[in-house]
Amino acid sequence: MPKTAIIIGAGPAGLTAAFELVNRTDIKPIILEQTTDIGGISKTVNYKGNRMDIGGHRFFSKSDVIMNWWQSIMPLQGSVAKDEILKEIHYHKKSTQVKLTPNGPDPEVTDRVMLIRNRLSRIFYLRKFFDYPVTLNGRTISNLGLIRIFKIGVSYLRIKIFPVKHIETLEDFFISRFGKELYKTFFKDYTEKVWGVPCNEIAADWGAQRIKELSISRAILHAIRSFFKKDSTIEQKDTDTSLIEQFMYPKYGPGHMWETVATLIEEKGGEIIKNAKVIGLKIINNKVTEVEYVTGNEFKKHAIKGEYFFSTMAVKDLIAAIGDVVPDEIKEVSNGLQYRDFITVGLLLNKLKIKNETSKLTLFGLVPDNWIYIQERDVKVGRLQIFNNWSPYMVSDLSKVWIGMEYFCKEGDELWSMSDDEFTQFAIAELHKIDIIEKSDVIDSTIIRVPKTYPAYFGTYSQFDMIRDYTDRIENLYLIGRNGMHKYNNQDHSMLTAITSVNNIISGLKTKENIWNINTEEEYHEKK
Repeated sequence: MPKTAIIIGAGPAGLTAAFELVNRTDIKPIILEQTTDIGGISKTVNYKGNRMDIGGHRFFSKSDVIMNWWQSIMPLQGSVAKDEILKEIHYHKKSTQVKLTPNGPDPEVTDRVMLIRNRLSRIFYLRKFFDYPVTLNGRTISNLGLIRIFKIGVSYLRIKIFPVKHIETLEDFFISRFGKELYKTFFKDYTEKVWGVPCNEIAADWGAQRIKELSISRAILHAIRSFFKKDSTIEQKDTDTSLIEQFMYPKYGPGHMWETVATLIEEKGGEIIKNAKVIGLKIINNKVTEVEYVTGNEFKKHAIKGEYFFSTMAVKDLIAAIGDVVPDEIKEVSNGLQYRDFITVGLLLNKLKIKNETSKLTLFGLVPDNWIYIQERDVKVGRLQIFNNWSPYMVSDLSKVWIGMEYFCKEGDELWSMSDDEFTQFAIAELHKIDIIEKSDVIDSTIIRVPKTYPAYFGTYSQFDMIRDYTDRIENLYLIGRNGMHKYNNQDHSMLTAITSVNNIISGLKTKENIWNINTEEEYHEKK
C-alpha cells in the first residue's frame, strides 16, 4: 500500500518537499494550500501584464544542491539575449517549450529559463545614494561629510579597542560589529522601521543569522578584490551574499519557478488542494494520524490521513490546530510569538525623478538598482523594488517604469487598517515627498497585503526551544520553511530544510537536529 505525505503550504519549502518525494520515493505528496496561489511569499503577482515579486528573490545560494536544483527546473539562459538585446524587446508571451541552444535556452524563444542578472542595491539617505553595503569611498565621504565620517571612524576604533562584552540584543550586535555611530547612521532607524520595535528589544539571534560575518574589513577587502577581478560568474561561493555581483532569476519572477515545480509535481502523481485551510491535527502516541481542513467558505470539515506530515504554516497556527493536547506552557509561548506583515504598492510610472548616476548601462536612463533601501526618517516606506531591473519580461511596456513600494507593518495597526485607496495615495505622496517620483507620472497602481511575512525575534521568541522540543517529539511531523520553523530563512535555506527532511525519511534517521541546524552551521551561512 503506497504511503502518503501531507504537506501544509505550497511555498518553496512545501513544494520542494513534494518534488523530492515524487522523484525519489513512492510516497504520494498531498499539499494543502490555504490560498489560491502557488509559491507562498515567493509567488509572482500578475497585474495587467505587469508582474510583481513580493519581497524580492535573488536566486543565489552557497549550496551546490540548491543551485543545481534550480537549474534542473529552469536552465540558465544562453548568450543570445543579454541585456544589450533585451533593451530592444517588449514583453510578449511565447512558447513554454524549452528550446536549448549551444549556450543554453534563449529567453526570446522559451519561457522556462533562468536569466543571469546583475545585482545592485543601494541605500537612499539624506536624499542621496549610498553603496550597499556601505563602502568608504569618495561618494560616501561626500554624502556624509567629513565630520560624520570622523565620528564613525572614532566610534569604530573605540569598539575595536573596547569590545562589547555581552551581546544579548540586536543593538549590541550592530554596535559590536560597526561601532555606535555607524549603527545609528545606517542600521538603527531602518531596522526599527522593519520590525516596529527598538533594536534593544530584538534578540541578537537575528543578527547572528542574517548578518553573520560581514564586517567593515570584509567589505573593504571585497572592494579591493573586485577592482582587480576581470570577470564575474554566477558561481560566487566565496562572496558574502550581500556582495554578490550576479544572480539567477526566472524569466517571469519567482512564482514562475514555483508554478513550474507545482506542475511537475502533479504530472508525477502528487496532488495540490488550494483554498484549503488546516484547522486540526490529530495526534495519537506521538504521531500525527490525520489533518482536518476546510475549503473556501464551506463549514464542512475534511479529514485526510497520512504517514508523514510536513508543516510550513505559522508555528502559532500549528500549535492552535493541534489543540487541547498541547501543554499549557507550550500554548503560552506559542501565543506570544510575533510576526511582521507586509504591504507592497505597485506603481506604473512614466518615469522616475531620480536619474542613473552610475556607469551601468540601463534602459531609458533608468537607475540600475534591483531594490533601494529607503533610510529616510520622514517616510514609512522601507524598500523600493524596480521590477524592470529584475527581469525586462516583468513589464508589459519597457518604456514605462514598474516599481514596488514595500511597507513593514502589523495586522490591525494604522498602516494595515487603511483602505486600499487611502494607502495607495499615502504611498504615492511619500515617494513624491522624498523626490523619487512626481505624482503626475503615476499611470496605474495596485496593492498586495501579505500577513506573517517575517517571524519576529522578540515576544516569546527566547522561549521557542520549548516549542521545538515539543514538536520534535512528534515522530512523523517535520517543521520546515520560514514560518514553519519561526526562523528568518531565505528561500534556499527553506528548500534545504525540506530536502533534509526527505533525506531523513529515506534513511530512517529519527533526529531532526540536522534540519534545525540549517542556516546556523558554517556551510549555510549567508553573510549579509
